[in-house]
Amino acid sequence: MKKVFLFFSLALLLVNTALGQMITDAVKWDISISDIADGKARISFTAKMKSGWHVYDMNLPEGGPSSTEFLFDTLAGMTLSGEVAPDRKPLDVFDKNFEMNLRWYADEVIFTQELNVEDPENYKVSGEVFFMACNDESCLPPERVEFNFEKGSPVISGAEGESANMEAASAEKREDTVIGDLWKPVVEELKSFGDTTLSRTTDTSLWRIFIFGFLGGLVALLTPCVWPMIPMTVSFFLKRTKDRKKAIKDAITYGLSIIVIYLLLGLTITSIFGASALNDLSTSAVFNIIFFLLLVVFAVSFFGMFELTLPQSWTNKLDAKADATTGLLSIFFMSFTLVLVSFSCTGPIIGTLLVQAATIGNAVGPAVGMFGFALALSIPFGLFAVFPNMLQSMPKSGGWLNSVKVVLGFLELALALKFLSVADLAYGWGILDREVFVSLWIIIFALLGMYLLGKITLPHDSEVKRISVPRLLMATISFAFAMYMVPGLWGAPLKAVSAFAPPLYTQDFNLYEAEVHAEFDDYETGMAYAAKHNKPVMIDFSGFGCVNCRKMEAAVWTDPKVKSVIDNDYVLITLIVDDKTNLPEPMIVTENGKERKLKSIGEKWSYLQRVKFGTNSQPYYVLLDAQGKPLAPSYAYDEDVAKYLDFLESGKREFKERNK
Repeated sequence: MKKVFLFFSLALLLVNTALGQMITDAVKWDISISDIADGKARISFTAKMKSGWHVYDMNLPEGGPSSTEFLFDTLAGMTLSGEVAPDRKPLDVFDKNFEMNLRWYADEVIFTQELNVEDPENYKVSGEVFFMACNDESCLPPERVEFNFEKGSPVISGAEGESANMEAASAEKREDTVIGDLWKPVVEELKSFGDTTLSRTTDTSLWRIFIFGFLGGLVALLTPCVWPMIPMTVSFFLKRTKDRKKAIKDAITYGLSIIVIYLLLGLTITSIFGASALNDLSTSAVFNIIFFLLLVVFAVSFFGMFELTLPQSWTNKLDAKADATTGLLSIFFMSFTLVLVSFSCTGPIIGTLLVQAATIGNAVGPAVGMFGFALALSIPFGLFAVFPNMLQSMPKSGGWLNSVKVVLGFLELALALKFLSVADLAYGWGILDREVFVSLWIIIFALLGMYLLGKITLPHDSEVKRISVPRLLMATISFAFAMYMVPGLWGAPLKAVSAFAPPLYTQDFNLYEAEVHAEFDDYETGMAYAAKHNKPVMIDFSGFGCVNCRKMEAAVWTDPKVKSVIDNDYVLITLIVDDKTNLPEPMIVTENGKERKLKSIGEKWSYLQRVKFGTNSQPYYVLLDAQGKPLAPSYAYDEDVAKYLDFLESGKREFKERNK
């Protein structure tokens, strides 16, 4: 008991440490205008940074972070006198985040802009400050702070944004953003190209979830909680009646009852949370950390540190109900008993399945996944009831089942890191960079190989007198997999694990140069650049927790031909739909007749994908011209490099035709 308490104490410490790293107010701006005197005025921009944070100087070299800029949108009754000037010299240091010499300001800095006043009785000055804040380990996305001064208006603080003028300007800008041409729906235009991505993606995702659930059910059959119950339950049904046909019918009913119970579980979860809420939940830091801790707890339990079992009274009551009732109700109670008894082994598999089903954003996803899981779990009971002699050829329960349990423990420990990684990426904590993740996986699978060879033994293991051929083959595979991941410490793409590992840009030490990097992570900014340079655009709707996004980036984007076309012929804009960074100000939008407030960057891009393109699955690629009009059918998850090249080339051809 003390060991369990110690484990949870350490886990809670990890959570507090991670949550303590969320920074949303690293820099506060106070913007004010001086009294007008002798035809002169001055605007002061005061930036106050939290300890350890800094903002960058103006006019930095290309290839680095965003420079601080002061943009004046409106000048009426006033003109600029000279340029914006800081009150002190910046620090000139080597920035390890960008591996270049940069200039920045820490603690506090005041920028001033002199103005010539032409009409002191009627003037207006408005604009925004564009800046980026970083510390020694990470950077926040670039932000904008608006300012607005008019004759008779109060002093405006950009940090608070309380004045009526500021609110009116912000509301107007938000409305322009949502209803502007770049945000107008283009679903019909995509259909005119013969676009079938939306329906194809949904169908493919549901099939994938079903197969994932079915495989999970087969794995669950090999666990110590389920395997011993196969001969016990089948024997029970065969003894219920002398009529073999009736026994077979009862066994089939038993299997169908298992399917119904798990199917109802999936539908209940969807009805409570809803598909979109489940998707949001799957990228929530709290949810992912909780699931990370649960998988770690299950893993150490499988290793033999302690036993996780449901209260015995629950199964006793269900057993009693099954004995006291007859007919279909009795069989249903027996199937419910199996579900409860096996929960300690099937819980991690079911939980992982539901998380994966939630990420596709489809209301029936969890139900489809649970159907696949229950189908695989129920098939053996029906087969052994029809062919009871097959029971004699089944391996007896013993030490091998505990070995299966330990192997599952290693796999759950590896999978747990994926959930921690999703939270880490979504909130930008930087505690699980790619090389840390890969290092931990190398250690886990090397230890698994040693366990399979009998070099490591755990509390409930039987003595391994000789290594069987299956164990030797599995150990070889585990060691080979660990060796395969070693080059990833230097930046190798590791296509086989790209779906689980953090993206390459989180790697501190990277000798690999074939990956593709987006030029922009802001829709409007990227589209403005494309219009200025007359280039087509590729929008990449992605997510930190998107498994298939990582697969496409590692398996398709790294192809030399694909990389060349994206880098040279398109403006790549990657929009992360689960980025939890707060927007400078919330966006008020109307969706499905209801008013919503979008608070994070990810919510904004997810809304853009839904309202403009009519889909919410990732990865999702769409080619546009600078006016936001489609150039070709959209593209979803498909690792066929030739198809992806055709997709890119079709957009180039259409863009050239429109330019004629």
